[in-house]
Formats: sequence, C-alpha cells, structure tokens
Amino acid sequence: MNQAATASILIVDDNQENIDVLKGMLSGHYGIRVATSGRLALKIARSGKPPDLILLDVMMPEMDGYEVCQQLKADERTQSIPVIFVTALSDADDETRGLELGAVDYLIKPLNAAITMARIKTHLMLNDRSRLLQELVDDQTQCLVHKTLELEASRLEILRRLGRAGEYRDNETGLHVIRLSHYVQLLAKAAELPGETVERIMSASLLHDIGKIAIPDRILLKPGKLTEEEFEVIKTHTTIGAEIIGEHPHPLIRMARDIAVTHHEKWNGKGYPLGLAGTEIPLHGRMTAIADIFDALTSVRPYKEAWSLDKALDVIAKEAGNALDPELVALFLGLRPQIESVKETFADGAAGAD
Repeated sequence: MNQAATASILIVDDNQENIDVLKGMLSGHYGIRVATSGRLALKIARSGKPPDLILLDVMMPEMDGYEVCQQLKADERTQSIPVIFVTALSDADDETRGLELGAVDYLIKPLNAAITMARIKTHLMLNDRSRLLQELVDDQTQCLVHKTLELEASRLEILRRLGRAGEYRDNETGLHVIRLSHYVQLLAKAAELPGETVERIMSASLLHDIGKIAIPDRILLKPGKLTEEEFEVIKTHTTIGAEIIGEHPHPLIRMARDIAVTHHEKWNGKGYPLGLAGTEIPLHGRMTAIADIFDALTSVRPYKEAWSLDKALDVIAKEAGNALDPELVALFLGLRPQIESVKETFADGAAGAD
C-alpha cells in the first residue's frame, strides 16, 4: 500500500503539546486522528475504519496506556493494529511490560523526528505484509499455505525483530548491520557456499547485535574507555541476543541465534561468551566476526574516529590465526574492490542508503 497517501495514525495523548509535536511530524505524510483519553481511543479504534497504527502515551489519567493496549489486544476488532508506546519512561521494566502487552515498539520522549518516522514506516510495512500474508493463506490450498507460511513467517519474524531493534539505541545499529550483511554475503560467495546458504547468512547476520537493546545507554554510548565491569555488561549482548531470537526449527532462525552468540568468539579461543576456538565456532559466526570488526574499524563510534580502508584491512590481516579464521581472512582481503563499493554505497548519511 502507499503508506504516505493512505495510512491513518491514531495519536493518543492527554497533553496537547505532545499531540502537536506528533502532528507536526506526521501530518504531511499520514492521515491523523487524535484521542485525548484512553476511553476515546478505544471508541475510535472500534468504530468505522480502524487506524493503521496507534501512537499511545503511557501516562494518562483514568485509563493509562497499558490498560488501553491490553483492551486493544483483547478485542478481535483491534488486536492486529500495531501499537507504539510514546513515553518519557525509559526504565527497561516499563518497556518490557509494554512489549509483553502486545506493543510492537517504544519511542522515548523527547522524540527524534527521523527515528520516529523510520519506526512508523517500518511497522506499517510489516503490518501490511502481515495482511498480505493472511490473504495468501486464504487464497491458496492448504499444502501451499503451509509451505509459504513457514517461509514468510520466518522472514517476517526476522524483519519484525530487526525493525524493533533497528536504530533503537545507538547510531551504529542501522547502516552498520546493512554494511555488515553485505560484507558477509561477499565472504560467503567467495567461500563458494550454495546460493541459498549465502542469502541465509546475509539475512541472519542482520541480528548479530540485537542483544544491545538490553545494554544501558551509559555503557553503550560511553565515549571513553569502558571499565572492566562495564565491558562485562557489554559482553552479555551475545547471550541476550540469543535469548531474544530464541529456539526455532527454521534454519534461518537457528543461524541468526548462532551468529548472535558466537560473533565475538576468537579463532584462538580467547573470545566470549563460550571460549570456542577454531572450527568449534560456526562458519557463519566466523564470517560475521570478520565483517563486524572491519565495519567497527571503518566507522565512527562514540570512542573513536573512522579508520581508513587500508589501516582496517591491515588489522584484519594481522588478526589472521589470532582472533580470526586465517582462510576466511585471506578470502576477505581478496575482496577489496567489492568491500570498498559496499562501504561507499551504504556510508552513514549516504543518499538512498535505506
């Protein structure tokens, strides 16, 4: 669907200033409806054509956002409407509660216009895909439905989780994962893996750092050197990522989980969290490790400037047989023109990079 022309958004907030801020961001792109209370929001959502997405304030009198969300998800007429909480509450427990009630995302005040628009666009797209998938289920035979649903559900789950994590906490999360996935794709092709496996690794690698959504900003965005205790917290993003992705029989989900938990393992066994060495580390984890280190070196981070391509490749070469798989390093170093093309195409701030 043409989201900019047809999508409608219901803004629910008892504060007129907050409503005006959101209307200022969205009015030129979406149809806007407003409710100044939870009860009015439920009435609007249940009558006539339901909104395509709801931006829901948490702290409201009489009926707070949590109760509104709970009632929306309990009603067949409204349970499929994506709900994004908009709140000044930044405590992880508050976010967890909202997500458990069925919200798809959280936006923290004060709002960043670019991030707000990106999140809304992502969730409208995902919801639209869900509707299309349901239509496909209704139209196809039961056998075809089963096969298609398995494939589409897996892809949709990856995209949904990525959409929630993308640009969530730090500046690297967006284009970093796009560049990394393309570096991994190049490496997998160079290793002459089957085409289906190449694409699976590329997709699965997108979730390698999803566990960072659980790392406190004071640590994740710290401009200086981390303390030993802070680094121990950072290291937990691997196991947290695996827990978020969870256990699933589909190969794509299993691979994404493996990558999340092993992309900081080292060839010499001195990595984390499991201390795996050599080929004990899954091939897709070893490939992602190379791509992750390279992109970290060539990108601006809170604690460093971007390194040149030559300097970064020198570091990768020196880590062969130490942190990194030497055979994969040799393949990666032979891909310089393609690597440079990916780096330029998906550079931070590049036009059309999305």
